[in-house]
Amino acid sequence: MPMIERKASGVYLNSGIPADAPAFDRAAREKTMAYRILRAHEKKKSADGRMHIGFDAMISHDITYVGIIQTARASGMKEFPIPYALTNCHNSLCAVGGTINEDDHAFGLSAAKKYGGIYVPANQAVIHQFAREMLAGCGKMILGSDSHTRYGCYGALAVGEGGGELVKQLLKNTWDIDEPEVVLVYVKGNVPHGIGPHDVAIAMVGALFPDGFVKNRILEFAGPGVGNLSMDFRTGIDVMTTETSCLSSIWVTDETVRRFYENVGRPEDFKELMPLDGAYYDAMVTVDLDCMESMIALPFHPSKAYSIHELQKDPHGIFADIETECNKALGGKVKLDLSRCIDDKGRVCCDQGVIVGCAGGMYENILEAAAILKGKSIGNGYFDLSVYPSSAPVNLAVMKDGIAADLIDAGAVMKPCFCGPCFGAGDTPANGTLSVRHATRNFANREGSKPAAGQIASVALMDARSIAATAANGGVLTAATDVDYSVEKHEYVYSGGIYEKRCWFGFGKADPSAELRFGPNIRDWPKMPALENDLLLRLCAVIDDPVTTTDELIPSGETSSYRSNPEALSEFALSRRVPEYVGRSKAVRAMEEAREKGAADPALMKMLEDLGASAGNTTVGSCIFARKPGDGSAREQAASCQKVLGGFANICFEYATKRYRSNCINWGLIPFTVDEDVPVFSDDEWIFVPGVRDGILNGKEEFDAVRISAAGKTPLKLHCRGLSAAERRILAEGCLMNYYAAGYEE
Repeated sequence: MPMIERKASGVYLNSGIPADAPAFDRAAREKTMAYRILRAHEKKKSADGRMHIGFDAMISHDITYVGIIQTARASGMKEFPIPYALTNCHNSLCAVGGTINEDDHAFGLSAAKKYGGIYVPANQAVIHQFAREMLAGCGKMILGSDSHTRYGCYGALAVGEGGGELVKQLLKNTWDIDEPEVVLVYVKGNVPHGIGPHDVAIAMVGALFPDGFVKNRILEFAGPGVGNLSMDFRTGIDVMTTETSCLSSIWVTDETVRRFYENVGRPEDFKELMPLDGAYYDAMVTVDLDCMESMIALPFHPSKAYSIHELQKDPHGIFADIETECNKALGGKVKLDLSRCIDDKGRVCCDQGVIVGCAGGMYENILEAAAILKGKSIGNGYFDLSVYPSSAPVNLAVMKDGIAADLIDAGAVMKPCFCGPCFGAGDTPANGTLSVRHATRNFANREGSKPAAGQIASVALMDARSIAATAANGGVLTAATDVDYSVEKHEYVYSGGIYEKRCWFGFGKADPSAELRFGPNIRDWPKMPALENDLLLRLCAVIDDPVTTTDELIPSGETSSYRSNPEALSEFALSRRVPEYVGRSKAVRAMEEAREKGAADPALMKMLEDLGASAGNTTVGSCIFARKPGDGSAREQAASCQKVLGGFANICFEYATKRYRSNCINWGLIPFTVDEDVPVFSDDEWIFVPGVRDGILNGKEEFDAVRISAAGKTPLKLHCRGLSAAERRILAEGCLMNYYAAGYEE
């Protein structure tokens, strides 16, 4: 039997049993948990058929919150209208960039005091564990500026978005979406010994991501198997639903969830959630826990899913296939060579193991890893193992229960609560070696990779159990299902006093007299020009990869130290994918700045004259073409850096995620698409779009453009579909800040 099965047609859920639906049933979809929660959070009804949502709480980390607060205060925010938690788990290491990181932390605390926020000091919790322990509640909706904002198994419908969407909430406006489709995830069976949540998650991502089966849909988990899963196990699956490209998730709640809320001292936040009888779903995914195997996701995506046994049988063949695909994506800048990780006995050998963050650092994962390693040694060879608990309360619990002692005794290193290894700010592996991680992502430009500098980090995702089994075998890849071990029963006992002693809980206690603390790297956003009626675009980067991640658009790792300085951060845009992009974009920006001053470049004047256009009525901007951009992180810098460099549009076949497309709109980048049969683009082309401002404002969705190259002029059809009235006005004004400055939404 397959681990994951898919059904593309609609189903009803009657008395907990799925049944085929003969046709789409809009009324019955309202019986899903997802729609009942969404409807309860609609702030207004409108004739445009969209949902306009207000959230109960928000959360951001220290790569995103400075920019969000700066944007909101520039747009008129006086205080936080809902609980807003600022965590410090991404740039907690203050050794990179001088005082930059700690300056931002000081800004965060001062903002929490001034505007009435919640501040979580560095190393107290990773963003999502704090939200689980302190913010989640059954029936709530939470918005986070991190793509893995998923608290569905806690009964909360949570969404990860770019900073612009959080700014809207801070200004008491709404998150606007088309009515989403809902997919039933029907869970059945029991988990075999040695199988962990990452095994299930990797299997799901492998089955659902490649063809976008659940893209921008809400996953609704139900079925008899849910009750067989612990809270931590559900969490480990739920947080990884982001990697399927779904919009959000929600689960049925039961006594396991009730006990969680009692444990964290918030019993009032529990209520039973389940679909109403006869709920309609647009599709169904069946997860058979009985059939689960120990899994591994190979570079460079969590969807490159194989069973560990499958890889063990044919490492040369599987690695050769992965190398071919990855080396094509790397564009010759560096060569991935996984075959070097196969020893003379045909075994796959790893040099590093990491259990970390919102997916890996849960109490139960660490408990099982310790049980496998108890009384053993990871050895004194190349392999090393690091373990990062997800919060200070979890860290305290594994210390009190002796779990940390067993890991340290085996040679593992216990580290503080920190997300860094997920994006290259901690435990970066040696070049060309294989690191196995219970983390969320393994993209090509994360974990310390710098392909343009000849450096490549080869990261595979695995469950903590199989990582521990591999560690006990000296780094030789080993499935936890092949290891004989038993787990001494422990229950996670939450100690919230740590938060009470260290965190600032200021919601409802804004102090307007409090001064914001600025460091030298915290800069305001530069002036963003509005859109003229005509638009001339220079293609400054053309990327032909199947998918382009946000880590390629703006690299993570040490570059994130400059996240509060828009101009400085923009210098890193596409630096690991198209290093020439920044220089090209700056040249275009200089042309636009000269045009605005009435001193347009003569060559530009001649081009516009040939097009029948005028310099006084034509914005000149840079543009990126990628087949499917925006997979990965929610951070808005992937779009804002393009805007800072003079960007005015993106062109693609489709956008990988709703959140990246929304980031583009909020930063004034027109989200154009083209049909896949258009002739290939090149990075020396210009594209002229006449009447674009009026067209966008009037709801036009197709634009007749002109491609200009050395070969001459050719027509091009651009699409810009599905914009709301507010989004059209944001694009016309040049960005969300300009939109608010112009008095809209007052």
